Amino acid sequence: MKTVVWICIGILVALGCSTPKSTVPSSENNVTKNDTIRIANEELEYEVIIFEPGFNAWLESTARPRNYYDLAFLENRNQIWVTNYNQRVLDPRRYDPLLYEMQINYQNNINYGYEVNYMLYNYLLYFQLKYKQRLGGFEPRL
Repeated sequence: MKTVVWICIGILVALGCSTPKSTVPSSENNVTKNDTIRIANEELEYEVIIFEPGFNAWLESTARPRNYYDLAFLENRNQIWVTNYNQRVLDPRRYDPLLYEMQINYQNNINYGYEVNYMLYNYLLYFQLKYKQRLGGFEPRL
């Protein structure tokens, strides 16, 4: 009788220690595959690469659609936010260097077009909302 009890305890322990099966769909297991966005224009010799986990999903599900904002609005906000972002990159003792890793080379006198300004605006908006930062004198909101 004691042998049966010990066998049952052994089986219960073995079942309790087994690894659970993943209930997360396989598309969510590899989030970083779809979170690299590249925009390039060979004529103007620029390239925008965004590596941010979750940004692509946020862009598709939460961001305002293209042509919601006009180009002048996007350029104005990008100018303000990029300037403040770059200032924080240059001050690693005051701002987290893991959060502000490298400068964004955005020049006001270059016409990057709507798509680049749209993506940059949305990335900076996402950045502010996700990391609770404020890059301008106004609250970032959708």
